[in-house]
Amino acid sequence: MNIGLVLSGGGVRGAAHIGVIKALEEHNIKPTHISGTSAGAIVGALYAAGVHWSDILTFFKSVSIFKTTRYARNKPGFINSDKFYEDLEAFFPIDEFNALQKPLYITAANVIDGTLKIFKKGQLIKPIIASASFPGVFTPIEINGNFYIDGGTLNNFPVEPLQQECDKIIGVYVNPLKKISIKDLRHSYSVVDRAYKIKVASESMVKFKYCDLIIYPEELINYSTFEMNKIDAIFNHGYQNTIEALKENPSLFS
Repeated sequence: MNIGLVLSGGGVRGAAHIGVIKALEEHNIKPTHISGTSAGAIVGALYAAGVHWSDILTFFKSVSIFKTTRYARNKPGFINSDKFYEDLEAFFPIDEFNALQKPLYITAANVIDGTLKIFKKGQLIKPIIASASFPGVFTPIEINGNFYIDGGTLNNFPVEPLQQECDKIIGVYVNPLKKISIKDLRHSYSVVDRAYKIKVASESMVKFKYCDLIIYPEELINYSTFEMNKIDAIFNHGYQNTIEALKENPSLFS
């Protein structure tokens, strides 16, 4: 049976994906195809390369995003995305999709022409970084003469590449829409930000119907995109939510 695993974006909330993988392994559920965007692209690529969940978790904890050596100079962003290449190179000594143990699909947005790109072959590390390059914070990544940013801009829940490949699909969405009141929208930029989050959430959640199992840790509304000191808690939410979902669907993968 081919089992697909869709991993959404969500910043540091992507650590919940690692908890999901741990729970799946404990239940002897082994996804054969991976599709991810942003943080989900990072976790998905490491998992597709055969990296153990505990080592993926260690990687998430050890990578310092905002250290001064990563600051961008004369580029559109605060953090130079190219500076993350060496962090990933240790896990992908062969910088090619075909060196992975599982088929992998990564989404990124072309910041110039506004189109979605699904990477599935060729060089691997740059597409991973591009997919996770949160706009306005990280600089765009150049790949074959084109410039790419966070895949979540256009597709934060990339289930599409798996629909023709897999018998069952597990979807993991770690970017829940937080409930607010009108008092929380005090400035014009907060309204714009809210509108963007509504758009991303609605476009993602409408695709839940294409999945046989959905992991949706609503507790993650309490964590911000770059809350690095809460990785263990976020990981545990992913793990516990998966355990509960599997209890409710005991024969789904039998």
